[in-house]
This record gives sequence, structure tokens and C-alpha cells, in this order.
Amino acid sequence: MLRELGIGLVAYAPLGHGFLTGRYRDVQALDGGDFRRSQPRFAAENLVHNLKLADQIEELATERGITAAQLAIAWLMHQGEDIIPIAGTKRIKHLEENLAAARVELTTEELDRISKTIPEPSGERYDPAGMRTVGI
Repeated sequence: MLRELGIGLVAYAPLGHGFLTGRYRDVQALDGGDFRRSQPRFAAENLVHNLKLADQIEELATERGITAAQLAIAWLMHQGEDIIPIAGTKRIKHLEENLAAARVELTTEELDRISKTIPEPSGERYDPAGMRTVGI
């Protein structure tokens, strides 16, 4: 629908709030006040499924010699010029890693493989209050 209206999309949190980097595998390891502790995709009933998703992204990225974050951002950038990922970070190292994703070229075969092998995440994007703030 956005494309029909000529509207671009700024893809917020394209790394799943850090989840797709492979860094967050145990919710209990997060600081007590970390908002991810209350998010459905990090909840126990969804975490096992979502870790499999993250592992598949890591496997594909390793095959390419890039990081999981770079693969996720590169995939998103290959979805069209009207989609702009905006990955937040606090560290220069991660900023540089994310910027390098713009140089990653994915073949049609790789894009097809990603589409066919990476499952949808389990759980809502945000808790009910968070979903209301984004109008859902």
C-alpha cells in the first residue's frame, strides 16, 4: 500500500532491538530495567523459535563472511529503494559495521534462500501498551 501511494518506509529497529545480532540469547542476562524483558518476542514461549531464526541468519551471514547484522540490514536494503533501515547503536564499532552493510550485494538466489528459509518471528513486536503507541 505504501508503494501505491508513493510513500517510503523507514524501517525502525531492523535488527530486532539487537536480537538479530546474536547478542541476546538469554533474557535473564539483560539488565533488570531493559525494556526487552517485557517484549513478547523475548518471552520464553517465543524465544526458542526466535533463537532458531537468529541462528539461521547467523549461519547465512557466516557463509558470506559478514555479520548477522550486516546480512539483516543488507536484506532490508535489497527490498527496494523506498525502504530505509535505521539501526540505532551506541558504539562506533557497531555504526561502522552497520554502514558496511550498504556495500553487501545479495544475489537473487541468496534473497530467495533467505525468503524461503528464515521463518517469521514468534510473538508480537511489542507488548500491548507498545502496540497501542504505534497505532496497532
